[in-house]
Amino acid sequence: MSKTVLLTAGGTGGHLFPAQALASELIRRGWTVELATDERADKYGSAFPARDVHIIASETIRGRNPIAIAKTALKLLWGTVQARKVIKSLKPDVVAGFGGYPTFPPMFAARLSGTPSILHEANGVMGRANKMLAKGVTAIATSVPMDELPGDLKSKLTETGNPVRDAVIDASEIFYSVPDSIGPFRLLVFGGSQGARFFSDLVPPAVEKLPEDKRKRLQIVQQCRPEDMERVQEVYDNLGVQAECAPFFQDMPQRIAQSHLVLCRSGASSVSELGVLGRPSILVPLPGAIDQDQAANAKVLEKVGGAWPIRQVDLFPERLAKELVRFMETPEMLKDAAKNARSVGRPDAVKRLADLVEEVANSKGERP
Repeated sequence: MSKTVLLTAGGTGGHLFPAQALASELIRRGWTVELATDERADKYGSAFPARDVHIIASETIRGRNPIAIAKTALKLLWGTVQARKVIKSLKPDVVAGFGGYPTFPPMFAARLSGTPSILHEANGVMGRANKMLAKGVTAIATSVPMDELPGDLKSKLTETGNPVRDAVIDASEIFYSVPDSIGPFRLLVFGGSQGARFFSDLVPPAVEKLPEDKRKRLQIVQQCRPEDMERVQEVYDNLGVQAECAPFFQDMPQRIAQSHLVLCRSGASSVSELGVLGRPSILVPLPGAIDQDQAANAKVLEKVGGAWPIRQVDLFPERLAKELVRFMETPEMLKDAAKNARSVGRPDAVKRLADLVEEVANSKGERP
């Protein structure tokens, strides 16, 4: 009889993509996969290999307004009631959460029902929702070492790495093509759900400041918000720059693999995929984050010479234009960075995490 896992993840790519990778691996091992998430997952859910998707009520804690906190608590409580019904019906062997407040109701419901559970932390700093759940789970999987966690949690830790999707593993077979001094220079720009606007304001004026000979070499693929696409595309068209803009690219792993340089945020999934694919990048951590998790993620690639993190406050069009000229004129830097990035890639992370899921399920919630 096949075992059942209930995966739960927030409705963004950073949370869903690792869950999707684990789902695919567990299905190959004969498991039945169910997904609990929020309504935002519709954007990605069609590609998620789950037998069924359960939409659970959730809300993120914002600010300290007592009324807002009370409303959030009520919504999370209702989500927990919904999640308990799902768990009672499915009787999963294990529940695995991937972070974000939408994971709180299913993970808390698993604790209430005595169902074994695993928490996966993709970032270099544990998120607030995961911190709230950590004491009640059976095991905690991490992408990188978590030295700052208290001692009572360290016994639960297993460093698995951050799982990447099958499409990333497939694209990792594409070798890095070093740009020559006169040929095309392929720049990929994406910002995720919280960062595309900044890049839409930054990159077009930076390209405008490039010397004409450098500008002619550029081939840009850029993720833009729908409301920004027309103005961004218009700038590139007027400059005679070959560019493709879209709100979302279904084949993003292939796009990353085909690029000479990536400009993006440093979310956990992006950093993990850049490592597995082995591509050089300029990373711009999302500012204002309470835990500065993206800054911690960026250091993973920076330490090995695989990326160049730049704070958003320090990155303006003139600076970006100079960086692009520098890389166009010294492609060996990109070649070295691509090799260095690949050195910290963890293509086996999904197998490690799947092994942990099976271990926890087989031990009935007690770590051997």
